[in-house]
Amino acid sequence: MGDPDGYPHELVHEVVLRDATRVVVRPIRPDDAGQLVALYGRLSRHTAYQRFFTVMKRLPPDWAALLATVDYQRRLALVAEHHGEVVSVARWEPTERDDTVEVAFVVQDGWQNRGLGTRLFLDLLAAARARGHARFVAYVLGDNTRMLDLIRRFTHVEQRLVESGVVEVLFTLPTP
Repeated sequence: MGDPDGYPHELVHEVVLRDATRVVVRPIRPDDAGQLVALYGRLSRHTAYQRFFTVMKRLPPDWAALLATVDYQRRLALVAEHHGEVVSVARWEPTERDDTVEVAFVVQDGWQNRGLGTRLFLDLLAAARARGHARFVAYVLGDNTRMLDLIRRFTHVEQRLVESGVVEVLFTLPTP
């Protein structure tokens, strides 16, 4: 299958992680839906819960198809792949506010603590800035300190609200 219309080839690049492992970061394609199902199947229950706030036996194929189909402007997802296997996904989705997009990502357990999440987060924010998005919201479980710290370190946090153990973080990009 070829790349979909509007596929942003300029976002495809190689990343070298802290341990010298190389991964390719690229925009998601609709034909990655099966890869998303497979990635979910490799996540620990803890990691799956931190991303989806629930644990499913399997990522439903219709969800995977929806998550893999983006327009690269209002909705974008970046995947990190190693030898053709997707090991991480970062995305933004529109919200009810025209000036704010929701950010979420997941890194397969064996790929955590290697700098991949940070690199993917920064790549996602750079792609957002290039497409005119500068205001973000993330919903993070209160015990997901790594994600909360990542947002705090690389963005300007405007607001933090906590409800039922979920932190809603409203943030903007720092001035370049």
